[in-house]
Amino acid sequence: MTLRDRSELAVAKRVVVKVGSSSISGANADKIQSLVDALAKAHSRGVEIILVTSGAIATALPIFNLDSRPDDLATVQALASVGQSKLIARYQQSLDKYSIIVGQVLLTAGDFEVEETRRNAKATLDRLVKLRALPIVNENDTVATHEIKFGDNDRLAALVAVLVDADALILLSDVDALYDMPPTKAGAKRIETVLFGEELAGVEIGGSSTNVGTGGAVTKVSAAKVATEAGVSVLLTNTDQVSLALDGADIGTWFQANPNK
Repeated sequence: MTLRDRSELAVAKRVVVKVGSSSISGANADKIQSLVDALAKAHSRGVEIILVTSGAIATALPIFNLDSRPDDLATVQALASVGQSKLIARYQQSLDKYSIIVGQVLLTAGDFEVEETRRNAKATLDRLVKLRALPIVNENDTVATHEIKFGDNDRLAALVAVLVDADALILLSDVDALYDMPPTKAGAKRIETVLFGEELAGVEIGGSSTNVGTGGAVTKVSAAKVATEAGVSVLLTNTDQVSLALDGADIGTWFQANPNK
């Protein structure tokens, strides 16, 4: 169903949640548990949750005594190989107390371009949620090349939300909403709602300010356009408020979905 406003998240049946590297790695590594607690709460009331997570590469950085994401593809892919298993293990450990099983799903942009692999990915995700597992999706960085990468996991999350016919997509950021200028600037005002098709004229949208992630407000707004065009409503807020978001609280920035879908 197409949600009309954020309050209807409280009765949504299927929700895709996306979390970025900076929200769950480094100094914020302990936030995985609070994120999992919120997802498990929604899961317990019957919501079909699919988590799209970044963080594999960021998780591997301290293992190899690196301070920032490397530039060369081979090293990035090697780090992803090491970090992905560590990251999934952390999620599973946090979910064990709820007896929720994790299903790992790694995708590349090419998987969405071929009908057979699109169909297989959807079937797998559909079956996982019906089995009451919690699918955790990430880009398959170990095989993706620069030419076929999503560019960021915000876009991946939008494509997954459209693929599985989600009721909503929740994009988790380091800030609690989209603002009309960088929130660190004096006078910045929260944008509560973006109507479908509305152009964000005059809004200063910044990129990522972290040394571990690839996203930022720009990629989130772009991802929201992809999802809403296909009829999936989007809420942008921060990781600390994911439980409130899933309960339909008046927080974040709501991107209205295409009413004709």
